[in-house]
Amino acid sequence: MSPSGSRSLSASRSSPTSGGPGTPERRQGFVIRRRRDQEPRSSHPRPVRVRGELADHLHLPKDGTRVEVAGGEIVVSPGPTLEHNLIVGAIQNRLTEARVVNPEFPRRRVQTTDLNLVRISDGYVPDLLVITNDVAAEVRQSRARHLLPDQVGLVAEVTSRSNASNDREPGHLRPVSTKWSGYASTGIAHYLLIERDPRAPQSVLYTEPDPETGRYQTMTAWKFGETIQLPEPFGAEIPTDEWEPWEI
Repeated sequence: MSPSGSRSLSASRSSPTSGGPGTPERRQGFVIRRRRDQEPRSSHPRPVRVRGELADHLHLPKDGTRVEVAGGEIVVSPGPTLEHNLIVGAIQNRLTEARVVNPEFPRRRVQTTDLNLVRISDGYVPDLLVITNDVAAEVRQSRARHLLPDQVGLVAEVTSRSNASNDREPGHLRPVSTKWSGYASTGIAHYLLIERDPRAPQSVLYTEPDPETGRYQTMTAWKFGETIQLPEPFGAEIPTDEWEPWEI
């Protein structure tokens, strides 16, 4: 099916995912404010702690809890739900099928791997990352514990009630830098956001990042029930007819 809309974000800077629709619950997660925004930017940014180090530092249980640094804050989120993971799995399956159809398809999919945005001193744990075979061989040989933005071709996030504003474009619910602006600031070319808020369930592909402004310039949106059309070099179609918003 055709997408619900494709438009320039410079012409229309508000969307259903701008600051989100609705107020996400925070009872299942919490934020530790580091006030890093008041610290001077160094020309040699400090490496961001990887997930395990932060979890140990905060004495968190090893139960799937995610720890990320976004916009100067340490964000602690509960492990994802089954429905959340089924959506991530559906995206991964379609990308896997593209590889089966074309054995020369030069890309791999990885889930919940640390992404170190060292230039802006952030560190995320995206739901899904797409990297090339060459990058996969490189990180395997070096035994890297995390990936860097220039190694990633596409990142996908599925929103949850507890932390949806972290994945969206900054807005009134979260005016500081979010993962959306972090991905744009570090030049990640494709950001696929699956918005599960029941008031506006949709999939949005953001493209043309501007690292200077930390914004994506264009977006294409599909309502739940429509088929996501990922452009080349991915060339995958992702049905969404079985996807459901989170429960109110």
